[in-house]
Amino acid sequence: MKELKDILYKVAINAVVGNTTTHINRIEFDSRRVVQDDMFVAIKGALTNGHEYIEKAINLGAIAVICEKIPEITVEGVTYVQVDNTQQALAMVAANYYEMPSENLKLVGVTGTNGKTTIATLLYQLFKKAGYKVGLLSTVKILVDTTEYTATHTTPDSLTINHYLKEMNEAGVEYCFMEVSSHGIHQKRTEGLVFEGGVFTNLSHDHLDYHNTFKEYRDVKKMFFDGLGTKAFALVNKDDKNGSFMLQNTRAKQYSYALKSYADFRGQILENSLGGLLLKLNDNEVWTKLIGSFNAYNILAIFGTAELLGLETLEILKLLSDLESVSGRFQYLISDEKITAIVDYAHTPDALKNVLETIGDIRTNNETLITVVGCGGDRDKMKRPVMGNIAARLSNKVVFTSDNPRTENPDKIIEDIEKGVEPQDYKKILSITDRKQAIRTACQLAKENDIILIAGKGHETYQETDGVRVDFNDLEIIKEELKKLGK
Repeated sequence: MKELKDILYKVAINAVVGNTTTHINRIEFDSRRVVQDDMFVAIKGALTNGHEYIEKAINLGAIAVICEKIPEITVEGVTYVQVDNTQQALAMVAANYYEMPSENLKLVGVTGTNGKTTIATLLYQLFKKAGYKVGLLSTVKILVDTTEYTATHTTPDSLTINHYLKEMNEAGVEYCFMEVSSHGIHQKRTEGLVFEGGVFTNLSHDHLDYHNTFKEYRDVKKMFFDGLGTKAFALVNKDDKNGSFMLQNTRAKQYSYALKSYADFRGQILENSLGGLLLKLNDNEVWTKLIGSFNAYNILAIFGTAELLGLETLEILKLLSDLESVSGRFQYLISDEKITAIVDYAHTPDALKNVLETIGDIRTNNETLITVVGCGGDRDKMKRPVMGNIAARLSNKVVFTSDNPRTENPDKIIEDIEKGVEPQDYKKILSITDRKQAIRTACQLAKENDIILIAGKGHETYQETDGVRVDFNDLEIIKEELKKLGK
């Protein structure tokens, strides 16, 4: 147990009612999980307001409450701490409770629309291969050196982050690579963390269901770089016009990477095929197993980050050539009939365009490119017609289908996607709501040497409809369907 006054270190407090020398068992922001002697932090969420559950938390045993408004009736023996922003306070008390674990390792945050998972995961791979104990906080999974945990959010809540960082401290982890989402930044989940560096990948249309405008989305990303300390580094993609914007006002040391512009870490694609990429990084050539120009940017970011963290250039180049692709990121298989099936997480217009253009770069145009794609429900609706346009324009045939419909009608989502298709591309499209049937149809349409892209879900192993998740793995399903058809 820890004394309340120690947990409140650096929290901007407006008022206190009660005793700050009381001892705290745990911190909770979900009243249902509160037990005796816990602290309850009342968070104002999108769906619920934790202030409505303060009484319930106290009845369950909470002896301290952090809130934005102290209740009119207080309970004797309970300490109430008033702050302006409970999300920000939660981040600070979580860091204090777990004894500032981010200070005891080199934590690097990766943010941007696309590439976060690949960069963070491959940095984990690279530093593991270099012989270090490493941590990973990603969309796909959480790794404390070699121990794996399931991830539920791109950027977990502050308590979860600090809990795993503390575990990393105890396991002797030296480096940790973390995806930093716009939701996580906006909800102050990364407050109180000490970052060794930050990486910016790119910015394109996404999450406008949460951020009302693209400007707001961009400005939230920038907050992460504004918060970096003077000893940290900020590494940005200079080919993205928002890269330079991210560096404005940051106190961190500034670096850039690019394929098209002059930058600290410069790249050139010398060869691009299904076998991999031959790249020139600054003055060094390296062969990697990753495919496509978007992965060239990812490799550049990894190269730059590894150098800034002190690894030797020749060692980095050797390790880059050993890296394996990330689950659900341009994963591919070639069937008996030489049909190439590619599974990719591309769920934004820019990511879908990148994947389709990459396929365009490595194909001969003698084969048919069949794309299966959908859009998630209860998410940014504006991107749906844009993705429909891109898929139809850059493919020979397209099957529009369900992604994770969530609480929306999947047929209505598909109608939104279809609105973006140009008249000259109408003949290319089919719409099949059932995703498994859509994949089966793509396999039926494919002939020898054709290419099938299954986009949108990537590493996910489920499909969510009306709050129910059922097992669904794009890669396993396309393997199964090709085998059934003897292809």
